[in-house]
Amino acid sequence: MNVDTWFFNLSKPLQIVLLCIPFVGWIVDALVRWSIYIKKNTTTNLVMAIVITLIGGSWIVTLFDGIWYAVQGSLFFQE
Repeated sequence: MNVDTWFFNLSKPLQIVLLCIPFVGWIVDALVRWSIYIKKNTTTNLVMAIVITLIGGSWIVTLFDGIWYAVQGSLFFQE
C-alpha cells in the first residue's frame, strides 16, 4: 500500500486542501495513516489509524490534522 508515498509526493498546498475537505479528508487521512502503519509497525501509528478511521469523519479531527500538517510538516502523532 503506497498511499503515503503518493500523498507525500503531492505539493504541500494540495495535501492541505485534500485533508481539509470534508469526507475526502477523512478518507485520505485514514488511507495515509493505515499505509504508514503497514510500513512502520508502531503503536502510535496503529492508535492514530484507528482513531482517524473511527472518528475522523467528524471533520474536526481531519481539519485539525490539516492545520497541524500545514504548521509542522507532518501528520499529528505520525512516526
